[in-house]
Amino acid sequence: MPLLVTDAVVLHAFDYLETSRILRLATREAGIQSVVAKGARRPRSRYGSALDLFAEGSAQIHVRPGRDLQTLASFDVARSRSELGADLDRFTAASAIAELALRFGGDDASESLYEAIVGALDIIGESATGVPNDARTAALAGAWRLIAEMGFAPALDICGTCHDLLSPDESVTFSHPAGGALCPRCAALQQGARTLPPIARDALRGWLAGEAVVLAGDAESRAHQRLLREFVGEHLGDGRELRAFGVWERERWSEA
Repeated sequence: MPLLVTDAVVLHAFDYLETSRILRLATREAGIQSVVAKGARRPRSRYGSALDLFAEGSAQIHVRPGRDLQTLASFDVARSRSELGADLDRFTAASAIAELALRFGGDDASESLYEAIVGALDIIGESATGVPNDARTAALAGAWRLIAEMGFAPALDICGTCHDLLSPDESVTFSHPAGGALCPRCAALQQGARTLPPIARDALRGWLAGEAVVLAGDAESRAHQRLLREFVGEHLGDGRELRAFGVWERERWSEA
């Protein structure tokens, strides 16, 4: 059975049978992988705290081709990211990122996508404690960067339909089905589109490029959350509810 050694981060974990755990990992070498950590729940487990949510390190995985569930041999933690669990705003933001990665990341190797995932968790972890808009903005930046790495970045400076160049500093019509901004001629033929002001276009450009963007306040960040949800639903949605994303957007567990 081949042994895969790869950088990995824990994005989901749940108990399995009496003594084990099943983990969903984002890996540098093999995309998203499901693994079983046998004996992880025993009092003297060799894993210790290595399998906590959002922990990152070096994983050794016994890979059997054709199986959906592989076997975790070891996990050496390099970074625990305990700060994500210490603040509810950061935790819900990180959970939304994890859900997007797990749902749409796939099992193809992509170093750039892996870096986008861990980078998103890092900037959320660095957001200010107890400041929802700070964690929210960090998650927006991370989510759009993930979308860009998956190949679904929205068009912002060319028309999503006819590909004409658009003025970079004007309001544009933004259509999810068309994949982004539209020129005035194509916008007149599109129903259900929204207006995207220059400041919002600037924010999206920055996030897609991996840059830090400061938003004006709560209303602006929530508008960006809605835009992100609608775009994901149009281009990546598979009909299933994004539960962690919903909790992050509503900031209420009771409706998740």
